[in-house]
Amino acid sequence: MLASLLDDLGQTASQTAKTFGVNGPALISNIISFCIVAAALYFLAYKRILQVLEDRRQRIAEGLANADKIKAELAKTEAARQDVLSQANAQANKMIEEARAAAARVQEQETQKAIAAAEQIITKAREAATADHARMLAELRREVGRLVVDTTSKVTGKVLTPEDQRRLAEETSRQLAA
Repeated sequence: MLASLLDDLGQTASQTAKTFGVNGPALISNIISFCIVAAALYFLAYKRILQVLEDRRQRIAEGLANADKIKAELAKTEAARQDVLSQANAQANKMIEEARAAAARVQEQETQKAIAAAEQIITKAREAATADHARMLAELRREVGRLVVDTTSKVTGKVLTPEDQRRLAEETSRQLAA
């Protein structure tokens, strides 16, 4: 009975193959060719593509970490700038008070000289504070521009031309100024 069942299955398979035009040797050669091509693509292309994608994922993660570092440095620089400005204002106020106290103790003529000296000190202190502020802003813009250029070149993975670097630095400076 098993033999007749196997015989019927064999005949049915043979008849189906003839009906659909299946050519055994051609089918086997196509299967072998497909396996060879699939193996070649797996070893020569697929693994390399996966490696490239992994490398790119790592570069993006590094770029994001660098961006966070830049934000932290920018916040630290801003806090330092505010600290320097408040110290300069405190020193200017202290100098003003000292000049006023000295002016109150001297004669009318000396009072006029002390007031003039105090105003000159105030002007110099404000000019110094303004110059320090401008210098720190310029340093901040240069540093942020440099960090943006470095981060951009790391994230994009290409070497930026001097024109690209200048353009990125200018855009960053404009955004900081706004």
